[in-house]
Amino acid sequence: MNKVPQAIISRPIVSEKGTQLLTENKYLFEVPLKVNKIEIKKAVEELFKVKVESVRTMHARGKSKKWRGRDIGKIPRWKKAIVRLKEGEVIEDLGA
Repeated sequence: MNKVPQAIISRPIVSEKGTQLLTENKYLFEVPLKVNKIEIKKAVEELFKVKVESVRTMHARGKSKKWRGRDIGKIPRWKKAIVRLKEGEVIEDLGA
């Protein structure tokens, strides 16, 4: 699949776990459901000009949204990527 890197990396995930992973040189990104680890690696390397050591992915399941005991909607499922950079590499744009 020939995709532009901006379409593969949707956004960085800023959370408590994400900031703890920065000490291990790992970064969290939200990615589309259909992309694979190789595409994620190439996109991060091209966008941020760094070398990626490994990529791990996981699916976050969609949940139903409730209000006063009633189902009023659904939060869509999405995919998360944990990207580990090689020793000495840092993504400056994300405040590491």
